[in-house]
Amino acid sequence: MAKKSAVNRNEMVRKLVVKFAAKREALKAIANDESLPLEDRFEARLKLAELPRNSSKTRIRNRCEVTGRPRAYYRKLKMSRIALRELGSNGQIPGLVKSSW
Repeated sequence: MAKKSAVNRNEMVRKLVVKFAAKREALKAIANDESLPLEDRFEARLKLAELPRNSSKTRIRNRCEVTGRPRAYYRKLKMSRIALRELGSNGQIPGLVKSSW
């Protein structure tokens, strides 16, 4: 089980990303528009830099929904390989049979 503080921090980052998504997208559009004057684009970059760092989408860490583990994460299942193995061994995932010999 992962530290609760790390899981909670990641949830806070997810909320910030949703909160600032529209503002960040609008500022990025202005900053990357070549037809606008250089001053306007630079001002948009400065405003973008003033936004909280944790409002960036790349700050989100994929974590297992069962254990909170950050490594060995399967995106399709939203869980780690260890949680998948445990649930598969217990027969709680339909269609998954863990081989043993």
